[in-house]
Amino acid sequence: MDADLAEFMADSQVPWGLEAAGGTISEPAWRSKPSWYLVTTDDRMIPPSLQREMSERAAATVVETPGSHSIYVSQPGVVADLVERAASEVASTALA
Repeated sequence: MDADLAEFMADSQVPWGLEAAGGTISEPAWRSKPSWYLVTTDDRMIPPSLQREMSERAAATVVETPGSHSIYVSQPGVVADLVERAASEVASTALA
């Protein structure tokens, strides 16, 4: 792996605190707000079948693309397109 890419990936992934595992959530946002999910079909961290299951549970709008767990690094355009689509759909719903 290229040293610059490895440094970028390390900088972009922040650690989460153990207290996050013990927190309680009264109402998950995905139950009441629209969700989008980018299934990465070559992911070796979260199997695509599990990604599909999670996105279905959240009633998310799903886009699938070949790519690894670090899709935002390997295909930032695909990620940006999905973010723009989500923003556009939310904006059009808010205006309706």
